Amino acid sequence: MQQKIAVLTSGGDSPGMNAAVMEVARASAKAGLRLVGIKHGFNGLIGKFPKPSDNHTILSLDTVLDIADLPGTYLRTARCPEFFELEYQQKAADFLKGMGVLGLVVIGGDGSYQGALKLSQLGMPCIGIPGTIDNDLEYSETSLGFDTAVNVCMEAVRSIRATSRSHDRPAVVEVMGRNCGDIAMSTAMATASEVVVVPEVADWEVDQVAQRLSSLLARGNTRATIVVAEGAWQVMKPFDVYEFLKPYKQVFKGEPMTAARFASILKRKCQAEVRANVIGYTQRGHEPTAQDAVFAFEAGNMAVELLKNGLTNRAIGMRLGRIFHMDLDRALEVKPVFKQHQFDLINSL
Repeated sequence: MQQKIAVLTSGGDSPGMNAAVMEVARASAKAGLRLVGIKHGFNGLIGKFPKPSDNHTILSLDTVLDIADLPGTYLRTARCPEFFELEYQQKAADFLKGMGVLGLVVIGGDGSYQGALKLSQLGMPCIGIPGTIDNDLEYSETSLGFDTAVNVCMEAVRSIRATSRSHDRPAVVEVMGRNCGDIAMSTAMATASEVVVVPEVADWEVDQVAQRLSSLLARGNTRATIVVAEGAWQVMKPFDVYEFLKPYKQVFKGEPMTAARFASILKRKCQAEVRANVIGYTQRGHEPTAQDAVFAFEAGNMAVELLKNGLTNRAIGMRLGRIFHMDLDRALEVKPVFKQHQFDLINSL
């Protein structure tokens, strides 16, 4: 019987996931291995859907050769809360072993890596490829989708600034990244934005940003850009949105801060027509840049080589611009390092 490996994409979809799946397929075919595509992340491993074809499929080159440029993920993705339980982890490991799979390639972020580690501890060899726009797997300099997300945000800020300049309107631009501010920081640097707010800086204050914006306005900068990472709202110093905004617009007690409410508050505090923009899913649903596509190519090939040569339970990453691999459990232990000097530079000019 021809040996098999399996591949899945898990967590949030990320540009470059399809390119990585295609390269795993090409490398598998070259090595004489069959490739099983697991659908809907770890859900497919536990047989969550009644029809087997909704859980897994054989991936041939004819199937996947043209998916590399496609945004999203061909194999689909979804969260799988059941996978936190040992019963389902064992079920997934037994399923893969029963199919004769010699190893699994997991493309995803931190949660996906945690699932891969559990499977490896149950005897199913796994290789991790970092696939998350958040760039929050700290062992690697970058992850699939991060460069694409930053480029999408950069182009969006440039377009927003054109109108901001035309109408003398400052802009609040919210970008993705969950609890990691890398997209916000890189976007702010790439566009020379005047203010950036990230979740790594706790207890930041609305009045700090308002004072900074007022200073910029006083110096004639009427089109200043404030880039906010989506996770920054969670670490903001308490601010009573309801009490401040109720004289001006409909708002209800207990409603959280959002980009729109933040812009509305700055509008009143700074006496300027501040407008809100949330870039949202366009960051994730875009064709991969050359950098992400090249990383996918190298990572997909390395994953198959590692499994073929018996080097398993590894995490593939990028270091000093070169692809490498390390122990999966050690990769998950690497602590984040916040680039404080970049943050200070953006917010002090």
